[in-house]
Amino acid sequence: MFLIDMFNRKTTMPAPAEILPGRAEAMEVAQVHAVSGMALTPPYPDGFETACFAMGKFWGAEKCFWSLDGVHVTAVGYSGGTTPNPTYQEVVTGLTGHAQSVMVVYDPVKLCYADLLAVFFESHDPTQGMRQGSDIGTFFRSAIFAMDDAQASQAKAAAGVYQQALAGAGRTASLTTEIMPAGAFFFAESHHQQYLVRNPGGQSGLKPSGVPYPRASSSQVLTPN
Repeated sequence: MFLIDMFNRKTTMPAPAEILPGRAEAMEVAQVHAVSGMALTPPYPDGFETACFAMGKFWGAEKCFWSLDGVHVTAVGYSGGTTPNPTYQEVVTGLTGHAQSVMVVYDPVKLCYADLLAVFFESHDPTQGMRQGSDIGTFFRSAIFAMDDAQASQAKAAAGVYQQALAGAGRTASLTTEIMPAGAFFFAESHHQQYLVRNPGGQSGLKPSGVPYPRASSSQVLTPN
């Protein structure tokens, strides 16, 4: 019974009475990105835009984006939950409601949101619910945190495109990706930032479906009905 209770806790979003209180103080964050050398925290250059995704363990998720042409900086953190300024240890209890996530700041002149959505969908398996492979928990769920209505609309269109791609590849599972408005993004502890650069032997934790996102359909993402 103990193991069953632990599993259920990890795969079920916490009730309001279970939410950890957190703290008012923000996390101490690394000053610069370990790959680009850019400042990790705002302000960012004028005209640049921000995207936020959850796709399993955030170490591997961040690496998917930081080398893309047009990406200014990436950071890992916690999104979609309730506890203010949570720690990693609190998040992985499942009692903050957050997902491990990656923030991507990019130049829309060089890189469009549709490109980021394509990387998101094909770099993990968005049909697994509260897990990615053997990584189990609400904090490993698949989610897109939209910064505005335009991003939300594009994300929904992209999800439809990828669901069709999965079906075309013989996959019967449905997407479980959440698409929700972006709330507060809480930066993770400094030692989690660009973890796979600091620890080359570390595991990414990502479990892609193996089905590529159909880039030819990007116009459907950019101009959804």
